[in-house]
Amino acid sequence: MSFQTPSKAILTPAQLVYFQTSPTHAEIVAYIGTLNDSVVGVKLSAECPQSDGVIAVLAILDAVEAAAHAIPPVENAASRFGNPAFRTFYDRVSELSPSLHATLPIPPTAHAEVGTYFTEAWGSRTRIDYGSGMELNFLCWMLCLERLGVLQASDHTALVVRVFWRYIRIMRLLQSTYWLEPAGSHGVWGLDDYHFLPFLFGAAQLRGHKYIRPKAIHDAEVVEEYAKEYIYFACIQFINSIKTASLRWHSPMLDDISAVKTWDKVNGGMGKMYNAEVLGKLPVMQHFLFGSLLPYGGPAANGDTANGGEAHGDDAHGPGHAHEGWGDCCGIPVPSAFAAAAAVKAGSEGIGSGSGKGAGARVVIAGEGIRRVPFD
Repeated sequence: MSFQTPSKAILTPAQLVYFQTSPTHAEIVAYIGTLNDSVVGVKLSAECPQSDGVIAVLAILDAVEAAAHAIPPVENAASRFGNPAFRTFYDRVSELSPSLHATLPIPPTAHAEVGTYFTEAWGSRTRIDYGSGMELNFLCWMLCLERLGVLQASDHTALVVRVFWRYIRIMRLLQSTYWLEPAGSHGVWGLDDYHFLPFLFGAAQLRGHKYIRPKAIHDAEVVEEYAKEYIYFACIQFINSIKTASLRWHSPMLDDISAVKTWDKVNGGMGKMYNAEVLGKLPVMQHFLFGSLLPYGGPAANGDTANGGEAHGDDAHGPGHAHEGWGDCCGIPVPSAFAAAAAVKAGSEGIGSGSGKGAGARVVIAGEGIRRVPFD
């Protein structure tokens, strides 16, 4: 098989429409569904089979965390935005990537292609931000490793409760250490400013639970008790740890979802929302990378290259982006919630933990008003 370094291909709405009918889109959706179903009723502490591939992948994640601990943030007290030390961390991970992938049983010619998804999964070096698009890169990294035989179908449960959850915990470290900004979202693409998939998989864990209901996220004692075993409650605990006031104010989407009667409906609604708000949004998918393992195969944009990707760089935005996203594309940088919390703690005036989109503002899509939650 001939491998290639992944590049961007989606630049226009028409290309996004093509992608949504493509085999790659179908494969990603199916993979998410498979991982989702593999953890129904499964606690984080549950015993699950782990192949040599899973063990090797966890060792790679250990190396990433070690790099973060070795690169402290620089003094940046005057800014509530991303810490420049993140770029040093990102470069370090990029340097380590070839040797880390050399520990896996994949062809050396595949290292660059697979490694690109791995490197991009930790955030944007240029913007020092993070969002559900970067999270998608990690999912695609696991998918590529499974296609190459490193990971097995029997690993699916471990890929969620061991590998993906390990990734999320490392991302929390990066977010808190380097004050990563939310990557141009309204708080719907990333339900806690940054992430989406932990809530999807977390809801799957709780499907069919005899006692816990979605509204239990408002009970502090329940959250504390179950955060150790269920990703969803761990995410709620994380949000509560850095934001003040109630979910109604800083995380209204999660508050709305808590009114849904069953976890089955929450999980199903999360899946629909992910397809619409992540895989179906140009501001997210214009940054998606296609290679030989996850090919595009669609039409190029007018005046673009064959893959539609080389003509625009990390900060380029496609048509309509300024009308669909926030963040740097609209000239409105979004401070990290960690930075806002630190400012409040220091007694600073201005941006507080409950203000701005970085604190989870009401979900408003330009020209559309408040979007309904697809859970009924």
